[in-house]
Amino acid sequence: MITSGPTTFRVAAGAIAVTTSTALPVFLTGALAVQIAEDLHLDPAGLGLAVALYFAVSATVALPAGRIIDRFGSGVSSTAAVVGAAVFMLLIAGLAQSYRSLLVLLLASAWCNVVGQLSSNSSLARSMPADRLGLSFGAKQASVPIATLLAGVAVPAIALPLGWRWSFVIGAAVALCALAATPRGSRPARPPLPAARSATPLALAVIGAAASLAAAAANAMTIFLVASSVSRGIAPSTAGLVLTLGSVIALFMRMLHGWLADRRPTGHFAYVAGSLTLGAIGVALLALPGTVPLLVGVVLGMGLGWSWPGLLQFAIIRLNPSSPATATGAVQVGVYAGGCLGPLCFGFIAMHFGFATGWILVAGAMVIAACVLMIGRRMLRSGSPHKRDDRTTVASEHTSS
Repeated sequence: MITSGPTTFRVAAGAIAVTTSTALPVFLTGALAVQIAEDLHLDPAGLGLAVALYFAVSATVALPAGRIIDRFGSGVSSTAAVVGAAVFMLLIAGLAQSYRSLLVLLLASAWCNVVGQLSSNSSLARSMPADRLGLSFGAKQASVPIATLLAGVAVPAIALPLGWRWSFVIGAAVALCALAATPRGSRPARPPLPAARSATPLALAVIGAAASLAAAAANAMTIFLVASSVSRGIAPSTAGLVLTLGSVIALFMRMLHGWLADRRPTGHFAYVAGSLTLGAIGVALLALPGTVPLLVGVVLGMGLGWSWPGLLQFAIIRLNPSSPATATGAVQVGVYAGGCLGPLCFGFIAMHFGFATGWILVAGAMVIAACVLMIGRRMLRSGSPHKRDDRTTVASEHTSS
């Protein structure tokens, strides 16, 4: 049994709080774009460039951040990320007087989101009981839709009556409240297992490439779904409700994936690949006109095609229990790169060849991602000296005989 350390509830709540609060700067910027545009002349192209550069910086930071977290522990890194996010939100509220200054401050805050994500991964991997690890990762990844929801609520509740700058001030206060849930005294990770060093980096790079394609597809879907639907004659209100439905289903499926992962010892990469493949069918339906293809496409495309992040991180950590932040950081490089390039590429394709062509190509990218993921999974397992279930490895680090 667990003999010391924080309770499982505190660990899970801390991971959700840290991940949510450190993602607020970029989500608030996106949600408040209309109000910010009135002051700083922020147009859609400028917003797209800012988000793309944000993810590009995140991709650059992810791998070294993971190594630092595994060396020094998740406690200090979580605290630094939360405080950093709060500080940058206050700086945006007070000092962003032009698009250029907003862009500089937003890009400077990117490391907070990266460190918040990876330190939460490390905290969960080292403190959660093995039979709840999958569900905890599903809940932690649900914090991304939660951050989106909070940013959306900020528009009518704060930005419209008080101004967009106050939304960032209150966002900073929310982030500082998350400090109460950050890990305390989290011990540093031990060095990676020497026998796995020769094969694991290449395998993680392949899995990162698959994650990049999957993330590119997911980001393109969430950003362009409404515009695509409206161009096909769907009412904007209906398109917005369908997008909300897809997000709710994706949140539920992330939790379900995690719950099921705790009840099966193997096959997690295969479930991710299967979700991407079924999601690709849904995305392909978005190329067809009409409300029915839209509904079915969103249920499959977002409900399954956007449900994989927590399960993938869980699967990576089970095969790399000694260096969770480094391993997931390597994969996050691909995720952030996809978040950067996906919307840019889809926007170009939609502008020159139409939305239908874009959705077909996105569906193809998801199928390729599923295939590449299974190749990486085979490489990762063949390169690991531990053929047994790594659930035991994770559990043994937190139990006493």
